[in-house]
Amino acid sequence: MTCAWLARRLLVFVVVMASLTSPAQTQTLSQEGDQASPPIEVEAENGIEWQRDKKVVLARGNARAIRGDTQVRADVLSAHYRERGNGNTEIWRLEADGNVEIASPTETAYGEKGVYDVETGVLQLSGGDNLRLVSEDTEVRADRHLEFWQKKQVLYARGNASAVQKDNRLDAETLTAFFAKNSEGKTELTRIEASENVKVTTPEEILRADEGVYNMETGIATLTGSVKITRGRNQLNGCRGEVDMNKGVSKIFGCKQGSPGAPRVRGLIHPNSTKKN
Repeated sequence: MTCAWLARRLLVFVVVMASLTSPAQTQTLSQEGDQASPPIEVEAENGIEWQRDKKVVLARGNARAIRGDTQVRADVLSAHYRERGNGNTEIWRLEADGNVEIASPTETAYGEKGVYDVETGVLQLSGGDNLRLVSEDTEVRADRHLEFWQKKQVLYARGNASAVQKDNRLDAETLTAFFAKNSEGKTELTRIEASENVKVTTPEEILRADEGVYNMETGIATLTGSVKITRGRNQLNGCRGEVDMNKGVSKIFGCKQGSPGAPRVRGLIHPNSTKKN
């Protein structure tokens, strides 16, 4: 479910657009000061345009920015820049509009519009029904947008968000994914927080709650607030629940003394429908 690559992939577009100096149909570029890096190829069916008065560079018509095995595609790619004096310029905003696709060998993100703010390091991808992030075994969707904060290493999926991995599914109004570097210096997903109308679906049961936290290292999802576990016709209700995604074991607990809610777990069990575990 790793999503940190999104900002890095769109940053390829920074190098591409900042390096353009004249209109062309196709250009092959090398990143300045990095001769070992593969060249960057930019192509667009309707040409690449430099609007000096508006300080923007546009690539129109099935535009693509390709570097190695990574590419950014859209109907229009644009880079907004400003002058810094002494003939220097800097890119401050990047946009990808229409049929946006950001692809690497292991993940692909789709949307209708992508905006990257260089100063804040925030990438936002939006696009209705087409908005999704797909990897080998995971798909993340949202109705409003996917938003990655590069400096904080946090990804937000907002608006009827869902994350599906194999036979398990997590739904909520908002999903927040946190990343950190491991002992090898690689960025990896550490936990996911879910808020509002949380629903966890496994092959055996459905769990509902107000909030949830999924720890990637332990494989345990902790649910709080009006927790309900349903398996077939059987149902358990409590204040807190735990689901071990690796072992397929669920637990539910009552409320602590002094806290709102019933202190004991309540359930409705149909003897003829009970299963082992």
